[in-house]
Amino acid sequence: MRRRALLAAPALLAAPRAQAQAFPDRPVTIVVASPAGGGTDFSARLIADPLAQRLGVPVVVENRPGGNGTVGLLASARARPDGHTLTVGYSGTMTGRPAVEGTGDFDPQKDFVPIAQLTDTPQVMLVHPSIPARTLPEFVAHAKQRPGQLNYASAGNGSLHHLGTELLKRRTGIDLVHIPYRGTGETMSDLVAGRVQFYMNSPPPVIAFIRDGRLRAIATTGQARHPALPDVPSLPESGLADFPVDVWYALYAPARTPPPIQDRLAREVRAVLADPAVQSRAQEAGTFVRHADAATVAARLVRETAAWTEVVKAVGIRPD
Repeated sequence: MRRRALLAAPALLAAPRAQAQAFPDRPVTIVVASPAGGGTDFSARLIADPLAQRLGVPVVVENRPGGNGTVGLLASARARPDGHTLTVGYSGTMTGRPAVEGTGDFDPQKDFVPIAQLTDTPQVMLVHPSIPARTLPEFVAHAKQRPGQLNYASAGNGSLHHLGTELLKRRTGIDLVHIPYRGTGETMSDLVAGRVQFYMNSPPPVIAFIRDGRLRAIATTGQARHPALPDVPSLPESGLADFPVDVWYALYAPARTPPPIQDRLAREVRAVLADPAVQSRAQEAGTFVRHADAATVAARLVRETAAWTEVVKAVGIRPD
């Protein structure tokens, strides 16, 4: 019996190595836990085609929305850890949601391993054109005259749209009503129709609405003006400094994915993000390629989850 166990041990040890050497042996799926058209979807599709060219197999983006991101993320976390199922995680879901709701369904820090950060971007603060405000101070003054009468949209409890606007309310003393949505598409429909009056989001899904006048940008959350929106003041210009709501997106694999597969994916993603054509496509959409390695992403998850937990406690946000 002992001899049989000793003979089996090398085979067991070799299995992950053989699995890694075979990767990839079929199409790779990048799960996006939100509908098409949002920032997470954009970041996934930004890398899908060039990553497919480097891996030599198709890379398919699969939108699996539902449950405030839970449906897609649980499916990704429970997928076979062989590198063929990945996910692009949005910082609000990976750090803000656990700060509000805890880690009952899944724990981003335990159920996934980071591959690399892909993009980050300041958010844009938007109002419906019926609001007579062209700057953030003007909007704050308008809202203070109408406490509880203006609505703001978010992508759900714990999203950075939600936490960021609650932080804005606390910092400025305004009273807005939270209207959560399941995805960017329906949010934009109601915002353009005037059913909600305020929204903050990353530029890719909203920049076309700003350029054609259906929505008005009153501020961007970066420290400087956004190059895609040079006429829109930054938050420091608007009198609101130290407002940590920039959005970032990273690629993750299920926990227990063999390290050689993680390393292969990390190398290929880094090469994809170094491509000037990929960087140009991102900037045209209003976002920025910002590569960071797995260790940096892991540390950022810990740091920002702790920071948002403090905000949630200070503001008194409770799970829906």
